[in-house]
Amino acid sequence: MVKKYSASQINKLTNYMRGVCLTAITLAGSGHPGGSLSIMDVVAALYLNLANHDPKNPKWDKRDRIIFSAGHKAPALYTGLGISGYFPIEEIATLRKFASKFQGHPHQLKLAGVEASTGSLGQGLSIGVGMAIKAKLEKEKHYVYVIVGDGECDEGQIWEAVMEAHHYSLDNLIVFVDRNHLQIDGPTEKVMKLTPLEDKFKAFGFQTYNIDGHNVEKIIATVNKAKKTKGKPIAIICQTIKGKGVSFMENLAGWHGKAPSEAQLSAALKELKVENQIDVEKYKKIANDFQKKADKKNNQTVPKFKKNYIWNSQPIMKAVMEPTRAGFGKALEETGDDKRVVVLGSDISDSVKVTDFYKKNPERQNRFFSMGIAEQSTTCVAAGLAREGMIPVVSTYGVFISQRNADQMRTTVCYGNLNVFFAGAHGGISVGPDGPTHQSLEEISVVGILPNMTLVAPCDSIETKKASKYLLLKVNGPKYVRFAREATPVVTNEETPFVFGEANIYRFRKETPNFFDAFEIYKAHDYKNENEDLTIIACGPELPEALKAAWILKKEKGVETRVINMHTIKPLDKKTIIRTAKETKKIITAEEHQKGGLGNLVAGAIMEAGINKQSKMAMVGVEDRFGETGQPWELIYAFGLSGEHIASRAISLLRAS
Repeated sequence: MVKKYSASQINKLTNYMRGVCLTAITLAGSGHPGGSLSIMDVVAALYLNLANHDPKNPKWDKRDRIIFSAGHKAPALYTGLGISGYFPIEEIATLRKFASKFQGHPHQLKLAGVEASTGSLGQGLSIGVGMAIKAKLEKEKHYVYVIVGDGECDEGQIWEAVMEAHHYSLDNLIVFVDRNHLQIDGPTEKVMKLTPLEDKFKAFGFQTYNIDGHNVEKIIATVNKAKKTKGKPIAIICQTIKGKGVSFMENLAGWHGKAPSEAQLSAALKELKVENQIDVEKYKKIANDFQKKADKKNNQTVPKFKKNYIWNSQPIMKAVMEPTRAGFGKALEETGDDKRVVVLGSDISDSVKVTDFYKKNPERQNRFFSMGIAEQSTTCVAAGLAREGMIPVVSTYGVFISQRNADQMRTTVCYGNLNVFFAGAHGGISVGPDGPTHQSLEEISVVGILPNMTLVAPCDSIETKKASKYLLLKVNGPKYVRFAREATPVVTNEETPFVFGEANIYRFRKETPNFFDAFEIYKAHDYKNENEDLTIIACGPELPEALKAAWILKKEKGVETRVINMHTIKPLDKKTIIRTAKETKKIITAEEHQKGGLGNLVAGAIMEAGINKQSKMAMVGVEDRFGETGQPWELIYAFGLSGEHIASRAISLLRAS
């Protein structure tokens, strides 16, 4: 059992915990400091006083369960586990590093003491309901504590779980709502009104309390009082300050998901009066040593060639880098004068660039609607707008806009063939340190199979703009564009052809100062066969990796490679695939996606044409697994998606024949 601390003892530790948390986030270079600081007093009270748990026996069956439904506050969870003895607290320095047990969002299979893998908002309370029901069934005496963000209460699933908790009289369930009044897009009451939040819980049959979430004595006293409640679940609305304890962070939405600089960390530790308690250099050494080991392990898996082909590492073949999402924002800016276009924000609006719709054109703001964190309802609201002749645009993380709302997309939008434009942002493994919960690797399969759906995966920011403009105004029906968050090589220009439904073909000609100039680009249906040794078919930001592979293969092995940009996934350019299979006979597909999303479509086209015996094929993609926390390019290499990996696979395929 963990030692029970008094409220006065805990008060002496909370700022230290905030300092540790901020140190880890700073060394990670990303994370969520605002909410982690606002919930820290509750975390300290739980782990050091209220909860029965045993760090030496994390699976003790009589333990209280603590679930972070607000999984982005993971640094606070890790700090709570560390301070109570689950591991030396300095290990938190490896937060968000590749292969660290401290993932961007909590993962129960990685770290002892984590009760549930969370990160997709709104789901943790339902997990807590399930755990509380099981405890009732077995007449167990432990409690289930669930930490929920106030913005998270936008999600309809929260209220489904609330009804279930009341229906089954779960007086062993205690919900803490971190009421810091801010979410990514700004004040909660502007994004999506929550007031009167306490009354809502009360109306659903909860015993409610509204307290100062930074008063440890009050937190402890309230929980102890709440435990006397019979026949009702408990909700404790904790009034908190986002970024609590650091003046330049407090009450600012901008600190929701941004890491401090080292200078800002130093200033924060001084404000918290813990600068002499936390050896930042020690934490830094732990982080650096861990990263060196990860780099060494990762480097062992990277195929070796005569030269270094990491982007922009050579004095020639320099690539311009720009996030593909920038092109989506430009498309909205350029098409927004069409009065039919309306944009629905999902609390990540700046990041996915939907605010570009009105930033330079404030007169359009009345056609921008903040929907909060509610992907399922937002999809059906978009359906209603489309049914009335509008062209709604819905965008958030690809994993949430393709799967959280899967039934609504299928049954309401696609079945009705409604003109809704879905923009799956931050697609692929390269989302990086946010980790597997936010890395969308399945959209081609789950979205592309839907009847009436159109699906495009553009290769760079310029093509994303062209594709988005075309889909928005030229395609009437359900449509989905998939794009990434990180800066990737620009491999098209304004003159590069983009014909919806027709692939482009790239041919490497010679090394040049700029990467883009090394290739000639053709519309696939106009291309004349050059009897290449093999073909690489790629989509999205994997296209630049395929082009890099073509460069490597020519320079290192003398291999001629046809590279196909299959930007339109549905309808698929089967004509080009079949022709290519006949002409080059060896094909590799490359996708930043579960292997087979694009690859199986290409293979199917070849099989249906009856030419599979003439062709040999291989696929490059994520190998039937979830992602991992890490830096974007680090993950591209770790998951075998780099140009070097594609080239190595091509060499193996050629040797096999």
